[in-house]
Amino acid sequence: MMTDPKETVRQGYDLISNAYRGDLDDAEEYGEWLTELSALLPQGGRVLDLGCGNGVPSARWLADRGFAVTGVDFSEVQIERACRLVPSAGFLCADMTSLDMPQASFDAVIAFYSLIHVPVEEQASLLARVASWLAEGGYLLAIVGHTAGTGTEDDWFGEPMYWSHADRDTYLRWFEEAGLTALWDRFVPEDEGGHTLILAQRSSKRVRPS
Repeated sequence: MMTDPKETVRQGYDLISNAYRGDLDDAEEYGEWLTELSALLPQGGRVLDLGCGNGVPSARWLADRGFAVTGVDFSEVQIERACRLVPSAGFLCADMTSLDMPQASFDAVIAFYSLIHVPVEEQASLLARVASWLAEGGYLLAIVGHTAGTGTEDDWFGEPMYWSHADRDTYLRWFEEAGLTALWDRFVPEDEGGHTLILAQRSSKRVRPS
């Protein structure tokens, strides 16, 4: 019987939460990305952090600078820690693919290394739904795949973990189809490979979430 990949992700992060990121961990590159994004947002802007983990560093970085942050993660352990570590933000334990948010309710959505834990066949429709949650002119800053691949690593921080992603050009097409205009994309190296960081803006094109 095959293991549900979403359960692999949820159970994995429940078990490795502290090993993956400590209470005080601070990913320097996240701060660079968030600094660039925050310069585009209104003071106190509303930001949705998809795959927020334990709230460190992104939700905490944003909340400390006065943004109204909502964090979403599939792992109960991660959300419990986030509520403790970033009490000024709001957190929700949920599967992002079934998340229901009001349309045009956020100035920005961030998704750092979280979309690539979603089965690739669900990602295009998820992007369309994310676009609908953005106010017109709002921004999505996301880490996605650079090359296509799907699979499970048996020992990632001691537990199995699942990833699934398309290639860079496919993501750029999916963003455009969702009504998200890519302003830039950058290669983010990791070990022998890497990912793609995309900053996109919701256009006036009608967004049709599925």
